[in-house]
Amino acid sequence: MKATIISDTHGLHHDLKLPYGGDILIHAGDVCNRGHKNEAINFLKWFEKQDFKYKVFIAGNHDFYFEGEPQEEINKLIPDSIIYLNDSGVEIEGFKIWGSPVQPRFFDWAFNRDRGPKIAKHWNLIPNDTDILITHGPAYGILDRTSRGQLVGCEDLLKKIKETKIKLHICGHIHEAYGMKTVDNIAYINASVLNLAYKLVNEPVEIDLHDINNPIPRS
Repeated sequence: MKATIISDTHGLHHDLKLPYGGDILIHAGDVCNRGHKNEAINFLKWFEKQDFKYKVFIAGNHDFYFEGEPQEEINKLIPDSIIYLNDSGVEIEGFKIWGSPVQPRFFDWAFNRDRGPKIAKHWNLIPNDTDILITHGPAYGILDRTSRGQLVGCEDLLKKIKETKIKLHICGHIHEAYGMKTVDNIAYINASVLNLAYKLVNEPVEIDLHDINNPIPRS
């Protein structure tokens, strides 16, 4: 099962070159730039048109619309072909996927939570049999290093990942930490397609979910 993974498009989704067709497309948040409703609608129309059997996304810290509106209003905008996860999960062809938009407090953006008990309660919702975890922010010490050398990932998220049977953790948020690595048999992907200057320079990550530690080479 081939997955194409992206994050942090910030309204530049129309300029993104995706493979034509595939099994599942995953977006790990920051679909908007300023978080307005019209930006969200524009993204959803584009996402809906992508030729993938399954399309899954979470919101991120720029996506104020998805935090500020009642869930029932958001649900009205989500096309039937799109799966939106917000501290919730879905099972797709045997893979149990969980998604959450929250990250440790980061200036005055959306889905901020204070470190400690306030953010840990979100991670405690993650089922222990989750296969694929999508969060906007990274786990502490893994693909979370900023341009200033700071490690800004979440300690409680890392603890939860280690406690579960998660095979793959997908994030974004820290643009300059784009990449993939494996730690203790868990694959981690930071799929930010924009760099620190908000330029579209990084490729979507493509993997086979049955062989997650080996990215598919771009042709």
